[in-house]
Amino acid sequence: MGLGMLIDGKWVSEREQEDKKGRFMRPDTTFRDRITADGSSGFKAESGRYHLYVSLACPWAQRTLIVRELKGLTNAISVSIVNPVMGENSWEFTDAPGVIPDSINHARYLWEVYTKVDSHYTGRVTVPVLWDKQTGTIVNNESRDIIRMLDTEFNEVTNSPIDLYPADLHTEIDETIDAIYQPINNGVYRSGFATTQEAYDEAVTELFDALNYYEDLLGRQRYLCGNRLTEADVCLFTTLLRFDPVYYVHFKCNLRRIVDYPNLWGYVRDIYQHPGVKETCNLDHIKQHYYRSHPKVNPSGIVPKGPIIDFETPHDRDRQFDALAVGFGSLG
Repeated sequence: MGLGMLIDGKWVSEREQEDKKGRFMRPDTTFRDRITADGSSGFKAESGRYHLYVSLACPWAQRTLIVRELKGLTNAISVSIVNPVMGENSWEFTDAPGVIPDSINHARYLWEVYTKVDSHYTGRVTVPVLWDKQTGTIVNNESRDIIRMLDTEFNEVTNSPIDLYPADLHTEIDETIDAIYQPINNGVYRSGFATTQEAYDEAVTELFDALNYYEDLLGRQRYLCGNRLTEADVCLFTTLLRFDPVYYVHFKCNLRRIVDYPNLWGYVRDIYQHPGVKETCNLDHIKQHYYRSHPKVNPSGIVPKGPIIDFETPHDRDRQFDALAVGFGSLG
């Protein structure tokens, strides 16, 4: 995410981000090419060819890191990590803890990676970015596309037994990802960046209506699409992880905390405790980013100490739903 943008290759630190009724408007992503296993798209799935630009703070970027871990692609796809705090020049590579500099294009700011592809580029500068080292271009900067490619097109590279998009659940997974996007994934931003009471009330009501729905659903099944972990769960998890530390306070999403929902809270801990997932979770980067990068929302820039949240406490959802026999392999 980022509140500035490039206009004809020049960085502008502020842009209009709401409609006439004060509703937060998220522009579409720009780069939508695809990697394929056979290379028919022009981008073949190969080890060592691709690079991810991410932020540990960003829920959209964390999706790609989770799938990269679960699919065993950490050695096949390299990574650069930006500083958690966005200044006037948006995402930046620094020497702060947890940052990994840009070893591919040697950029200081992420927008320089975009202008390397198009010196007159106009649009947002966002993470994640999937870069092709071979052709020197951005393949894709839409998180949903990227996790699908990592999940389905690199199987010959990793021989991973993990399938987050099983054939029998294609329609349900796609419909679920669509269903959670506007009220929950984008809903927290629609609440936090609303500039009128009407826009805020609309967004926060839709958000908690949706959370109530999934609280009920997850009382009857382990995951969103049954008793199998899928891409839909990755998409919901990264928002729920940030909810109590950030969205509850910073974005005024304060009807309830996730820890107040027994099923959602158990679900978050269930996914967090899967091998490879917690390695992508950095609450320090998350809090530093949100509380220090949005001066219109938090003018003081003060980062709160709390809350204290223990994602390691037992969740018992495996025993509750007897899901260990449903093909998780090492992720059960």
